[in-house]
Amino acid sequence: MPGTLFRLELRPQIPAALSRLNDLASNLMYSWDRDIRGVFWRLDKELWRACGNNPKLFLRRVPQSVLVAAADDDDFLQDYNGALASYDSYLAADAKPEVLEHLQPGQDLIAYFCAEFGLHESLPIYSGGLGILAGDHCKAASDLGVPFVAVGLLYREGYFIQTIDSLGRQIATPQTANFDELPISIVRDTKGSELRVSVPIADRIVQLRVWRADVGHISLYLLDADLPENGDADRGITQQLYGGNTDTRIQQEIVLGIGGVRALRALGLAPSAWHINEGHAAFMILERVREHVARGRDFEAALEEVASGTVFTTHTPVPAGHDIFHHAQINWFFQQLLPQFGADEKRLLGLGADGHGETRFNMTALALRGSRFHNGVSKIHGGVASQMERSLWPQIKPDENPIGSVTNGVHLPTFIARAWTQLFHDSLRGWRNKLLDVDYWRRLDEIPDHRFRAVRRQLKRDLLIDIVERITRQHRRNELPEALIAQATQHIATHDTRTLVLGFARRFATYKRATLILRDPARLSRLLNDPQRPAILIFAGKAHPKDQPGQDLIRQLHEMSLRPEFIGRLFMVEGYDMLLARNLVQGCDVWLNNPEYPQEASGTSGEKAGINGVVNLSVMDGWWAEGYQAAPAQNGFAIQPVLDANIRDAEESRQLLDLLEHEVAPRYYGSAGDGYSDDWLQLSRNSMKSLIPRFNSSRQVIDYVRGYYGPAAKASAKLSAADGKLASELSQWKQRVLQAWPGVSLRLAEPPAQVVSTGERLPLSVQVQLNGLAADELRVECRVGRVDSLGAFQVERVLDLQPGAAGLYQSEIEPLSGLQHYQIRAYPQHAAQAHRFELGAMIWL
Repeated sequence: MPGTLFRLELRPQIPAALSRLNDLASNLMYSWDRDIRGVFWRLDKELWRACGNNPKLFLRRVPQSVLVAAADDDDFLQDYNGALASYDSYLAADAKPEVLEHLQPGQDLIAYFCAEFGLHESLPIYSGGLGILAGDHCKAASDLGVPFVAVGLLYREGYFIQTIDSLGRQIATPQTANFDELPISIVRDTKGSELRVSVPIADRIVQLRVWRADVGHISLYLLDADLPENGDADRGITQQLYGGNTDTRIQQEIVLGIGGVRALRALGLAPSAWHINEGHAAFMILERVREHVARGRDFEAALEEVASGTVFTTHTPVPAGHDIFHHAQINWFFQQLLPQFGADEKRLLGLGADGHGETRFNMTALALRGSRFHNGVSKIHGGVASQMERSLWPQIKPDENPIGSVTNGVHLPTFIARAWTQLFHDSLRGWRNKLLDVDYWRRLDEIPDHRFRAVRRQLKRDLLIDIVERITRQHRRNELPEALIAQATQHIATHDTRTLVLGFARRFATYKRATLILRDPARLSRLLNDPQRPAILIFAGKAHPKDQPGQDLIRQLHEMSLRPEFIGRLFMVEGYDMLLARNLVQGCDVWLNNPEYPQEASGTSGEKAGINGVVNLSVMDGWWAEGYQAAPAQNGFAIQPVLDANIRDAEESRQLLDLLEHEVAPRYYGSAGDGYSDDWLQLSRNSMKSLIPRFNSSRQVIDYVRGYYGPAAKASAKLSAADGKLASELSQWKQRVLQAWPGVSLRLAEPPAQVVSTGERLPLSVQVQLNGLAADELRVECRVGRVDSLGAFQVERVLDLQPGAAGLYQSEIEPLSGLQHYQIRAYPQHAAQAHRFELGAMIWL
């Protein structure tokens, strides 16, 4: 093209009657409020799509004539004023009672740190499930009125645009953001100047700008290193989410953890509890320790005080998902900060020790040592994480160590389809205030079948329209012949909603096994092409640009989609993003999920599908192990995990195809063969009834408020009082106990009887070598139970032995009936501990 293309944008003047459009465009409440989004869509739906559903950008490009006409349109003004009324009412609402039982706005504040936030496609600073989960967490915190602030990084390239070429290769094109077009604003100080904070990195001082995104009631602060005061390398620290090498990653995590704390301090905010959402932000622990040391605390007391108010959530059972740095990197990048922590190098580096190498610094280990409240993201994952991290509590059985679990949920207003909310408006008034009420959602049975069926058909039709457009665009760009494109879209171009639609969409990591269903291609072909019960199988998802095995799965699916027996029946759709994800989880009939057990920490795509009446067919891992219900209130289908890796794929693939052929297809089509049989509608209803109140993010956040945020805020206040007196006492006690512990031992003072008669008690006397510890610093307990058929000891009763003189602990057991067994163990105790086993010390008799 000859000459230069000069950019010019003519921005309209917003009429006075529509002056608050800017308010609606500046708060990410629009990411879940459809009435707000509908205001912009109604002005110019084509421009709305062209602007990527970004209202701030939309308002800069909408024609003046459109705004002028809208300002004089009574129907539009009614919608606009209705959206404003909802917006104002939402922001004026008080915190929910469930929150006020544990946290007090104005007194408490939760600071939530994460490397990515997936709030909406108009703010592309997320990559995958972690970001979407963080975004949903923020939205639910806003809905509930939790006193809450979030901290992250502002990336120029936070998300890549995915295309798939004619050979099935994933092409990752960085999506470079123009910050001026994002729903964010620069934070300014009291003098009106841009708020800046600085962090020492290696031999340099890096300046950071602070931006704010409003998310309903809460604020998300984002740090940006792309400033002229910084050198080119430092400006690039926040260039790309998860970009570069480990040197880039450690600098990003310094900016997030240390810079994030400094940003909150510069804003005048004083959190009462801090939440590290995955290990990327764990350096915040060191910065808060540094602050205490600067005020005169010793290192151990400072660490105890910091840890008491810190919550850490781990999100992956896959070892590669945990950031590991070399000691040399810590020494280099922290060279200015190391002398300020009040501890020697060995002690500091030991915070990141994980037992797998003397020079490794593990961010998960740092987060666990610097927090007292830890959790995985499902019950299974909590157990897996406890096992993985057992070295931090070496004498504690993994199932008793301090790692608990909070099962992830999804933000219902974001992911439930508009068609459902419209139906709820007619049939379930007040549903937004009943998200935690299990009994309330049984009222879904009151919705007539024809209305329920109509919504499911409408959502499928909307999905098929979208898939036809996407597949046609994808193949035309790759220059496939029009005849082949017509063949590829022949079964979906008519938007026939009778055909069974199966969906699989998520990050393409190998352990998620996207191609498991392809192990028997001949059988799959027969199933998809069954003339009486045909099916369509849609795949979508991205692989990390550096994950070649994951990209190979995409290529394999693309190739299969063009084979004669699969063309028009199997699709590998490019451009996976939040918009496509929403369409898929709303419009499919069945949601497939088949990870390798137990590597699915939680998984939330199936939750998003289930709340929309889509039926899950999944391996019993992550959230589905808790969500699945068998008959009589069956809500989906379960693949039982196979633990033998040699036969796992073959056996679980067989189960998957068996369920599709013998259960799913017959029940979906029914005797009439038109789809959405009465039996299938009940499955769909059961999915919604059982999952909506149990797997939404409001339930998730309330679980954190009750079990983590409230207790952490109280523990922090307790240990910080009187200049950290209790924190100092506790840290000194721990040091003293750990020093004495190798010399602590137990023995029976008298041999106990092995037989007693009914009505008698069994006296127990245990002599403890205290090695200098006080008797009340040790708890001695007897655990009574039975050995089951598998040889495992099942505890039924626990009683404490009471301390007496000279280390003698005594009690009497009231026996169970019949044959039983008991164990005796001892561990240190202190009233200020957050968890009784946090010291990791225990001995058994």
